[in-house]
Amino acid sequence: MTTTFSHVLEPTTLGSLRLRNRVVMVPMGTEMGDHDGHLTDREIAYYAERAAGAGLVCTGINAVTDDYEVINEGLGRVDTDAATPGLTKLAEAFHARGGAVSVQLTAGLGRNINSIDPERLPISASDNSHWLDPSVKCRPLETEEIKVIVQRFKEAAARCLEAGIDAIDIHGHTGYLIDQFMSPVWNRRTDEYGGSVENRCRFAAEVIAAVKEGAPGLPVSFRLSVDHHFEGGRGVEESLEIATQLEAAGLDLLMVDEGSYEAMDYVFPPYYLGDNCMMGSVRLFKEALSIPVLGCGNLTAERAEQAIATGEMDFAGIGRALIADPEWALKLAEGRREDIRPCIRCNQLCVGNAFVGQPLGCAVNPAVGFERERIITPTDSPQRVVVVGAGPAGLEAARVAALRGHTVDVYDRADQLGGVLWPAATPEFKKELRSMIFWWERQLADLPVTVHLGTEIAADSPELEDADAIILAVGTTPVAPPIPGLDGDNVVEVIDAHLGAELGHRIVVCGGGLSGADFALEMQEKGHDVTVVEMADGIAPDLLMINRITLLRDLAEQGVTLLTGHRVVEVNEAGVKVDGPDGPVQIAADTVVSAFGVRPATSLVDALADRGAIAIGDCVQPAKVGDAINAGFEAAFAL
Repeated sequence: MTTTFSHVLEPTTLGSLRLRNRVVMVPMGTEMGDHDGHLTDREIAYYAERAAGAGLVCTGINAVTDDYEVINEGLGRVDTDAATPGLTKLAEAFHARGGAVSVQLTAGLGRNINSIDPERLPISASDNSHWLDPSVKCRPLETEEIKVIVQRFKEAAARCLEAGIDAIDIHGHTGYLIDQFMSPVWNRRTDEYGGSVENRCRFAAEVIAAVKEGAPGLPVSFRLSVDHHFEGGRGVEESLEIATQLEAAGLDLLMVDEGSYEAMDYVFPPYYLGDNCMMGSVRLFKEALSIPVLGCGNLTAERAEQAIATGEMDFAGIGRALIADPEWALKLAEGRREDIRPCIRCNQLCVGNAFVGQPLGCAVNPAVGFERERIITPTDSPQRVVVVGAGPAGLEAARVAALRGHTVDVYDRADQLGGVLWPAATPEFKKELRSMIFWWERQLADLPVTVHLGTEIAADSPELEDADAIILAVGTTPVAPPIPGLDGDNVVEVIDAHLGAELGHRIVVCGGGLSGADFALEMQEKGHDVTVVEMADGIAPDLLMINRITLLRDLAEQGVTLLTGHRVVEVNEAGVKVDGPDGPVQIAADTVVSAFGVRPATSLVDALADRGAIAIGDCVQPAKVGDAINAGFEAAFAL
């Protein structure tokens, strides 16, 4: 039966604010502001593009003061009247599209601050250790300093009201400064801001009151980490007490989420955590409060509809999925669920970029951050374009070229679309990669694109003769080191292993990169006994830190044996001989999986160099899926 999503799409109100649906784009940083932390036209265009895809769009954090904490470059700020013109332009952009926008205000990062100034120690509720450098102790805020910060919230809220902003969100989760006051693990104060739950919530309550006073009539939301996911951190029972305090202070909407810097993967849940990974306790907060409640965390449209329909929550918090597809809710309303571009939860160019101070991007949506520049329009000079390779780079190139009006033929020697994505998507935790393949398949079906599977293309193939442009996305070839026995009957290449090769119970994976590690996790979950051998000191060292936290935890919980610092010296009938810190070791195995990595497949690229062929993706340099997709977009957009 087809889901109608009538509850998710139902118009509603938040306080006095009328919203077109119950979808809220939850706050996420962009790193698109100017050097002074003010909104730029680029950032406004990014937010406004999502006005039709959500009932309410929340901005990333904006500091209300630098009185006691340095505001890191890249963070937004609403601490002076210089922010008002940008806020006004943001509000106008939303109202022109019939949307509503909320600005998130922060008291600061406290012990989570990115960089440490020896002349200006980090601030916190108590003398806590800095999360990254425990040798640095934070300076507890004085009572009068807390009062100053509260006043700054009132002033910032007034600026938002003056600019025409529709709502305000208070940045109170994930162990940032306000959360440091609410949590006993970080708050050991003995004054009016410490001790009881009421006292620990006093700072947050005063902030809510100040925002209400500074911006009367604007609804106020607060995002609460209901489970910090580390020993000593806050759990659901205490968070329920805190939530009632926040409601009593005048809060209009509680956003329920999870995580902390000690459990960073819950802050930005990767694909390993699966669908709807923070919905376990949302109903408890809905039952305890009279104000609306929002759930989030890898939330699917189907689960959001169910939860709202059954009264489990009131609003659907959608984050990275709205980065991937700004028309998320619009497509639901138009009955085009299958046309929503999936977020693959890789964190690569959204969270990953933010961590290194780069503007927000997206692995599957190359228009993110370029909403004004990367508008696909018909070309005046249609061409016949041949794309060789139906992996992520080739499929995106074909889609964009066809949208521009070119006639496209795609060739691949495999019998299915997806290239390396297909075997990579066999684990259940990577099912969104499969969704991405199906999404391309559907998009190409409605475009002037002809796909030829099971077709090998060589430099002299007649299919290339009348091509005006040739795009080569031919991927990689496996690396096979000169190890004795690696060509044995008990050895399977990792791609073939993913695709259903016969495997024994005891598996040794040679190579602990992402491909080998993910395969090991998948096989262990299916009941195999898996050992990973890696010459380097760590598993999947190139994987984004947030994702790697979950991967390593899952590997440990599943019981995968990890032998880092070990080199494979021989494969034999009994298994694998390795050399480690303690000398040679024989590891018994029924099947040995070769996952030593890949190198660019360059033979066709070299052969067609004089034809002006454009090489993209892994055949240029093996990289992440997002790099391939963005390369495919850029190549076709430039035709």
